[in-house]
Amino acid sequence: MTLAPDAFGELISSRRIAAVTGTNGKTTTTHFLTAAVRAQLAAEGADPAQVVTNADGANLHHGIVSALGQAPRATTAILETDERVVADVVAQGHPQVLVLLNFSRDQLDRNHELTFLGRDWRRALEQAGQAGPVVVANACDPLIVWVCQKARRVVWVDTKPRWTADSTLCPACGAVLIHDGNAWHCPSCPLRQPEAQWWVEGGEAVSRDGLRHDLAIKVPGSFNLTNATCALAAAIELGVDPVTAIEGMRTVTSPAGRYATTRISGTLVRLLLSKNPAGWTESLPLTSSDPLVLAIDAVAADGKDVSWLWDVDYEQLAGRTVICTGPRALDLAVRLEYAGVEHVVVEDLAAALASPLLDGRWDDDHPIDVLSTYTPFQKLRRLGGLA
Repeated sequence: MTLAPDAFGELISSRRIAAVTGTNGKTTTTHFLTAAVRAQLAAEGADPAQVVTNADGANLHHGIVSALGQAPRATTAILETDERVVADVVAQGHPQVLVLLNFSRDQLDRNHELTFLGRDWRRALEQAGQAGPVVVANACDPLIVWVCQKARRVVWVDTKPRWTADSTLCPACGAVLIHDGNAWHCPSCPLRQPEAQWWVEGGEAVSRDGLRHDLAIKVPGSFNLTNATCALAAAIELGVDPVTAIEGMRTVTSPAGRYATTRISGTLVRLLLSKNPAGWTESLPLTSSDPLVLAIDAVAADGKDVSWLWDVDYEQLAGRTVICTGPRALDLAVRLEYAGVEHVVVEDLAAALASPLLDGRWDDDHPIDVLSTYTPFQKLRRLGGLA
């Protein structure tokens, strides 16, 4: 981009684009959508290499340019898009589909308050007008709903999130939102939760038209069922047969190392990634090992502000032992002390996974769960031979 400052616009404007963004779930959802589109191409006898993606997390301008620049003949791009890049993707890439998953506090030293990002997205959709994308959007997120008031057309998905702490105030007027049962509304203006066209029910993606599709995906968590449903809705908008789309999505097992099982320091581990309170709220219930390893850092890719540790319900870990590791392990240890959770601190990742506390606590069917923020997660992938 130093040699070609206009590379982003030039590379992105010549493809059929589907973009995926949100604070949590965009990497996995991008993997799902990419697999769905490639499965359709394979079913048609076309070359799946026509699809290019950056689905391993390089989602800023440089990462998108790198991916597109390596696939000059690819006609379709499925792009994981950082929240700050969405407006440029809409303006310069003219995506056919835009998936908006959620807004949650994340890397506050970098992204600041969520409403500022929401304003950028809303303005981009308004300026795109009738040439803008079809938006597949989370009906349970008030800021997403407010953003989508300016979209050409919206396909709403009910995600039933556990985390709602970032949905307190109305983004339109500032009033305190009312959460009533499974829906929300503003008492002071017309903003309210829209009726969903898609939702998850008993492991199936269900449409308002009465169609039901058994997802049977290979990655765990109820949140990944909703991610898959968002990807399914987006794939259909791209012309993919829903049965073919789901067959493709079932090939996704460990997107960018998430949920992968590997051996580190002689210990069999399962790697989980969470970067903010919403992600930890969804991921902690997936963990079952005792001890549990939690890895924390706070460099640029993680967000330098670790005050979010106090928003996570670590009290649910009472009765289990936690090994705190990573450069900010002591910050986590203080939080666990207040939560009444037994813990030890081993700051070095490799040493933590060689701890005598893990001896005899795992087998091939029950690995040790390691839940990590972004930077330690990438180091764990390298230690486990996954990157």
